[in-house]
Amino acid sequence: MAALGWLTPRRRSATARSVLAGEASAEAARKSSQEAAGGAEEPQFPVHGDDKAAAFFDLDNTVMQGAALFHFGRGLYKRKFFETRDLLRFAWQQTWFRLAGVEDPEHMQEARDSALSIVKGHRVCELQSIGEEIYDEYMAERIWPGTRALAEAHLDAGQKVWLVTAAPVEIAQVIARRLGLTGALGTVAESVDGVYTGKLVGEPLHGPAKAEAVRALAAAEGLDLSRCAAYSDSHNDIPMLSLVGHPYAINPDSKLRKHARQMDWRLRDYRTGRKAAKVGIPAAAGVGAVAGGTAAAIALHRRRR
Repeated sequence: MAALGWLTPRRRSATARSVLAGEASAEAARKSSQEAAGGAEEPQFPVHGDDKAAAFFDLDNTVMQGAALFHFGRGLYKRKFFETRDLLRFAWQQTWFRLAGVEDPEHMQEARDSALSIVKGHRVCELQSIGEEIYDEYMAERIWPGTRALAEAHLDAGQKVWLVTAAPVEIAQVIARRLGLTGALGTVAESVDGVYTGKLVGEPLHGPAKAEAVRALAAAEGLDLSRCAAYSDSHNDIPMLSLVGHPYAINPDSKLRKHARQMDWRLRDYRTGRKAAKVGIPAAAGVGAVAGGTAAAIALHRRRR
């Protein structure tokens, strides 16, 4: 018994020392990690209360699986806006887009031309109302939960969140409103007296045009682009991603994935069940001073409506 009495305190003391050693080791590891990262913890992002920051999200395959324009085409076919052969073309384009995961300019142009010919002569208000129905039928279930959570994090931080897409602005506005976002920039179809003419105002909001739209909106809103974030799946959106201080590659195509790694941009991939990967720390990007014409085009469109 005496031996046991002698051993028990040693056992308790050793346990206490083990806990202390473990805590000390963990603290040393944390400090070492911080020093390796530059001597400080990574700042919280998005920054709460930063009214000079906002977030810009591409739509197709970033916020939503597939292309909004193709889903819109399905809804119009259901309402007998066009014939079966047109639906088959839309279905093929959508299938190709889903399998390839990238935007083919020829396919996208063909889809836009088809959509413009279909809506020619219809009233803007009619398409807006139908867009609400089509969102519920085909789009709501295709929103990526992970990307939506990113957008909501910016909203919770008190920042504005915009969709920036080549899809028609009327569709983009419906999606933005349904997701609780601030608004949307999209391709503007010409209308006169509230009726579509079958032409575009300017060009599709694609590639460099998106960057110009973001510049114009940032100037109008008094934003600091170095404090803003942008999210996209496509290498076509590298101009937009390069504008902001916090670029993210979401479900990236191969070219964007490679570029993101080279630039140490963050990456999120929601196309599989695996945990989202993180690549690097967002690098600050320079802010250009070229004014875009997209805001004027949107204003012209609204006046004609």
